Amino acid sequence: MKLYYLTGACSLASYISLIEAGQKFEAYAVERGTKKTADGKDFTSFNPKGYVPALVLDDGQVLTENVAVLSYISSLDASHRLAPAAGTLGFFRVVEWLSFINSEVHKCMSPMFRPTTTDEQKAALREQLATRHAFIEDALGDKAYLTGENFTVADAYLYVTLSWRERVGVDISRFPKLSAYFERCRARPSVQQARKAEGLPL
Repeated sequence: MKLYYLTGACSLASYISLIEAGQKFEAYAVERGTKKTADGKDFTSFNPKGYVPALVLDDGQVLTENVAVLSYISSLDASHRLAPAAGTLGFFRVVEWLSFINSEVHKCMSPMFRPTTTDEQKAALREQLATRHAFIEDALGDKAYLTGENFTVADAYLYVTLSWRERVGVDISRFPKLSAYFERCRARPSVQQARKAEGLPL
């Protein structure tokens, strides 16, 4: 398999999850401006969407979109720690979280990176994001991770969005469970390995 990623972007969740699943894979960075890949390809030639992650399977098929890619990676984990077996309610609980993070958390943060987003718009997005973080704070309860004691692909995705917070002025200090959760995720060897591989600070 080959993972195409943008340094520090949401594709980091796939990088972390592949390591967690014990998979052998090659990882290639995509240059933001030119869409050229580290292995000398035009990223849009095999992924016309032009954004990450893109997972090229051993048979040459290309899988995109966070929810799909992370669900697929979870299926490669024979221990079913990254997600319970497909078709079970536990699996759909992980997909439920993946969908929530994708549509309600990630999509609140993306516009804050754009120079065209006004301060007023950013303030509204931060307020909306705070309600999402409050929901997660309550949902965590006494659990180590989103669905229980196992770190899943949904946790990898949520961790990545939380890792962006300082860059876009999002404060989670009012959410002690979420703050502790972030540190717990950050300390995982897979997270440290993926960040080091992408050249990100530890």
